Amino acid sequence: MIKTISWKNNKVVFIDQRVLPAAEKYVTCASYRQVIAAIKNLTVRGAPAIGVAAAFAAALGALKLCDLTPDKYRQKFFAICEEINQARPTARNLAWALERMKKRFALVQDLPPRRITAELIKEAKCIYKEDIAINRKIGKNGARLIAHHDNILTHCNAGALATAGYGTALGVIRAAKAQGKKIHVYVDETRPVLQGARLTAWELKKEKIPFTLITDNMAGFLMSRRRIDKIIVGADRIAANGDTANKIGTYSLAVLAKEHGVPFYVAAPLSTIDVGIKSGEKIPIEERDTREVTRVQGRSIVPKGTKVYNPAFDVTPENYITAIVTEQGILKKPYIAAVRRAHQGVKN
Repeated sequence: MIKTISWKNNKVVFIDQRVLPAAEKYVTCASYRQVIAAIKNLTVRGAPAIGVAAAFAAALGALKLCDLTPDKYRQKFFAICEEINQARPTARNLAWALERMKKRFALVQDLPPRRITAELIKEAKCIYKEDIAINRKIGKNGARLIAHHDNILTHCNAGALATAGYGTALGVIRAAKAQGKKIHVYVDETRPVLQGARLTAWELKKEKIPFTLITDNMAGFLMSRRRIDKIIVGADRIAANGDTANKIGTYSLAVLAKEHGVPFYVAAPLSTIDVGIKSGEKIPIEERDTREVTRVQGRSIVPKGTKVYNPAFDVTPENYITAIVTEQGILKKPYIAAVRRAHQGVKN
């Protein structure tokens, strides 16, 4: 299995997704601020992976607090968590993981500082392990939706690289292949950072899953020719009503899918669902450096002074989504009720 992120000798190690597929390199972070930088510069990306990275970052920060008084420890730890929380605004898993780390702190805050730190490291490792197990459950649940000889379109990268391991949308595809289903995947290149072309294609090649790379603007043509049977994507944040924020370009695919009668599925853990946000209108959308659009492999591709708008995500309204695949089962409309049941532990 691809090792996206790991905790080794009180350091956090990431596969460097900025240089894939040309090179397979690893980046080691010894401080929480180095992890923040890795999240911001896309060394690590994908909502579940960012959540695990945030938990590990909080644990790294706690390692430096062992000599503080209890009050100072609490004050500093919560300040570190807030600093990590600002790394990227759209991915729900980042805040979710930090909330969980703070809850763990509240349960152990009366212990000696070194014991508190040990408990926080243990909690971060649990989040990591649980993410892989959850992804496998998502894969198993979602594989029920995949038929023999399906041509599946996916957007961006929602594979092992976007999680602690295995993947969400690609986890479904992996599970379907493991069941012996013969499938083929169309991979959107995913401008402007080319996560599909660089990362999803790399993962599928490693897994020996047949795939074809297309540019983002070819998807509608393929649907019109009935060459796509299903679309499955990941998610960065899902509102309580099912509206879903994902990589820019997802909404366009969903509209095209509805027009052509192609099922459109979202695969994500429950930790990506933000029950505190009623609809997608309230999901914060990150805007990134304009150079992601104006430059390719370090070379400018536009006239000097060109104005650029670069939102990293868009929001797909729930009425375009056929179902949401989670570890608790396949959620169907109305999503508000389905999400409530899932969070209560009721399988869908």
